[in-house]
Amino acid sequence: MSNKLEFDPARTALLCMDCQTAIVSAYTGDQQDEFLLRSAGILEAARNRGIQVIYVQVGFRPGFPEISSRNLLLNTIKNSPERRQMFEGAAREIHPKIAPTKNDPIVTKHRVSAFEGTDLDLLLRAKEIDTLALFGIATSGVVLSTLTHAFDTDYKLFVIKDCCADGNPELHNALIDRYFPSRGQVTTAAEFEQMIK
Repeated sequence: MSNKLEFDPARTALLCMDCQTAIVSAYTGDQQDEFLLRSAGILEAARNRGIQVIYVQVGFRPGFPEISSRNLLLNTIKNSPERRQMFEGAAREIHPKIAPTKNDPIVTKHRVSAFEGTDLDLLLRAKEIDTLALFGIATSGVVLSTLTHAFDTDYKLFVIKDCCADGNPELHNALIDRYFPSRGQVTTAAEFEQMIK
């Protein structure tokens, strides 16, 4: 793949994925302030450039009926009172330091990928968007799953690596350094802001 993808702000969306209060706190630890500062910076830069910002969040009905006992990953949430609390009340809301504006659509998902079972693709196609810039938590969760689906459906892709976080640093680095570059352009928040100016 070429070093640089063609970039048209009018046909680009920035996806802020699973950056909910409890998730940000659990995955970024003592790097939380820096993570939120970088994320807020790229969100503001994107809006100023006319790039569509879309938020993706995990959400479940009371009792978590969307989670099947056959889904090993999500079932750990349903069966753990501590993990269930991450998706209830204020903890499940998008972090206030990077909160959406009235012009930012919010897509609620019940699976790992931002596309599975949601209307995200419909929103993108309606705006004739063909390029996605992705960031969020976790790198090996929503970022990987969403990137894989988007790549298979021919979106051009950017991953903003220092606005991604994961509970497994080795897996995060392997994806950022080895897997993602074969499917899109991996960049930093500062590089992305410079690119869209």
